Amino acid sequence: MAALFLFALSLYVPREASAVPAFARQTGMACNSCHFQHFPTLNAFGRAFKAGGYTMVGGQSLIEGDFLSLPSTLNASLLAKVRYQKTNGDTETGTNKGELQFPDEAALLIGGRVGEHVGFLLESSLKDGDSRFTSFKMPFTYTIGDDTKLSVIPFTTDAAGPAYGYELLNTGAVRINRPIEHREQMSAQQFLGTDTSATGIAFVVHRELYHANYTMWAHNHGDTDAGPYLHYARLAFTPTYAGWDLGAGVQWWGGESKNTSAATLYESADAWALDAQAQGIVAGYPVGVYLSYGKAGKSDAGDTANIFNTSTTDDNSAFGTLVEVGVIPGRLTLAAGFLSGDASGSVAGMNGNTTAGSQTAYTLGANYQLAQNVNLVWNSSFHDGDSFDANANGDALHTFQIFSAF
Repeated sequence: MAALFLFALSLYVPREASAVPAFARQTGMACNSCHFQHFPTLNAFGRAFKAGGYTMVGGQSLIEGDFLSLPSTLNASLLAKVRYQKTNGDTETGTNKGELQFPDEAALLIGGRVGEHVGFLLESSLKDGDSRFTSFKMPFTYTIGDDTKLSVIPFTTDAAGPAYGYELLNTGAVRINRPIEHREQMSAQQFLGTDTSATGIAFVVHRELYHANYTMWAHNHGDTDAGPYLHYARLAFTPTYAGWDLGAGVQWWGGESKNTSAATLYESADAWALDAQAQGIVAGYPVGVYLSYGKAGKSDAGDTANIFNTSTTDDNSAFGTLVEVGVIPGRLTLAAGFLSGDASGSVAGMNGNTTAGSQTAYTLGANYQLAQNVNLVWNSSFHDGDSFDANANGDALHTFQIFSAF
């Protein structure tokens, strides 16, 4: 733990808050120890804490005995997103006339150490109509030698996909870790719809330089009678070079499942993605760069439909990039993003667009840290492409948001 702490200090620039203050209470460390620029984007130390299965302690006394080691306090956090959205569609309904979403998200987050080798994270929604057991994972993690961690992680999630079991990059590979609110407008994975319900088990090997994850999963949330399981694999490299914290990897979703809760009896997963990120300092300003490219294959003409693309005629694909600069380090960031996608019409794509064709988005954003755990967020996305000609929500989306966790 001391070595990881010194490693984090060596990469330190002024950073912002954490989305799970329960972990700060457990470790006794400032929330900005784990995040780059602002939450929820992780830095190297945040990746190390997550790789350890949320078991690191330091700020709290422990209750210990034979085969027992847990914090004396069960730590919890309240996460809330209150946002206003405006689109420019022709009809005076919903976001076209302006919509205050109070809350857009509200969740009780409980997590931390269960034992020396066991941790957990529970997200329980407080919003009417949502599942109370929204997402849950329990990592069992053991260290082999000096730098190898082996983890087995059972999990369930309503909308984060099989990557929820274990993911460390900030490219939108899992919807929870992304720099801006407009996820479909900066992340290829989010455009393709890999954020689906999932229940499964992740098997992980993690080292400082790389990590690999294989997951068996079903396209259900909670109880599931699907089988055989679908497959998900992730390989990522996380080196440092010339003071830059780098990351690059590949994701793959595959397999076929018999799922009685699906629209069709048989379903498949067929998608892949490449992504990369760089976090460092340019002329005294923290800079984050995020890239992603992905493709979801078309479905078979028979009974088996691809979860990520039900069209039987065309593949879906997307390329996304985002640059975020801390113009006032530790306080204010500005972001600019671009995404170009081609959708068959079987995914929502961007701005509620369900029409087949090309989709392009240009996004500007700002994140101002009012307090370590309260962010004021602005995102504006401007869309183009033939598929927006008949889009009910128009071709522009503006979001103003208070994002807090305490």
